[in-house]
Amino acid sequence: MELEGKVAVVTGSGRGLGLAYAQELARRGAAVVVNDVDAEAAAAAVASIEGAGGRAVAVVAPVGPTETAAQLVQTAVDAFGGLDILVTNAGVLRDTVLWKMSDDDFDTVIGIHLRGTFTCVREAAIWMREHGVAGRIICIGSPTGQRGNFGQTNYAAAKAGIVGMVRTWALELKRANITVNAVIPVAATAMTATVPYFAAAVEADEKGEPMPAFFRHDLGFGTSDDVAGLVAYLATDAAAGVSGQAIGVGGDRVQLWSHPEPVLTAYHDGGWSFEALSAEFPGLVDGQLQSVGETFPPLPDDLQR
Repeated sequence: MELEGKVAVVTGSGRGLGLAYAQELARRGAAVVVNDVDAEAAAAAVASIEGAGGRAVAVVAPVGPTETAAQLVQTAVDAFGGLDILVTNAGVLRDTVLWKMSDDDFDTVIGIHLRGTFTCVREAAIWMREHGVAGRIICIGSPTGQRGNFGQTNYAAAKAGIVGMVRTWALELKRANITVNAVIPVAATAMTATVPYFAAAVEADEKGEPMPAFFRHDLGFGTSDDVAGLVAYLATDAAAGVSGQAIGVGGDRVQLWSHPEPVLTAYHDGGWSFEALSAEFPGLVDGQLQSVGETFPPLPDDLQR
């Protein structure tokens, strides 16, 4: 029971990836505050944890507002005596291309993912610092935030922003011995269930069957439980030396994402005027321009739907 005596808050944990995180933390000994906007889902999540011998309570509220963040931290303190772990997972999708995306589409996703992560981490960090807790903060990112994805302006902005905040918070909270990391999951979710490319994997998962090795190994695409282990590990004392990192996980694969670094550096005496750039830039960047989005290999014939 690596997390015995610890208390965790997991936002958006009524179902899917968030539920897997909450259940794994509880399985490792932590008491868990479950959060969701769906009261029935939250109650079912609590029941599943308690049914397995764990401890959990629910807070039914949308993340984003400061009031919800304060309620989550206070519930952890009132119900279990403190707060050691925060996992910010709550989110929604409002996918559409740029020219069709409304203000509400954008604001809703940014408000829940980005603002919700900010308000919850701020509240948790204040409490942890005031009480001398060497806490663990784990924020959930996405490959979309790392690489971009067609039709997801709002989601990409929010997830990229989360990783930027994680790197900043790792610096700010280092003296308090609070670690902050981003997990980049690749798993069967409500979002990937709508993508034909992943149909065979999602179908296997829904049937409770093993996913084909092509997905698990070649693509690093798996189940929610495949991600939960990393979340729980980052919450332990063993991960005290890991902070400010973006770590991808899915299927049989784990990845450490690099921080953005220059791939080309060039100098021009007197500076880069328009004329100098016109003359030299095409040759400098030839073969160096960076790709956008993710490119997947062709599906094997036996997995095509």
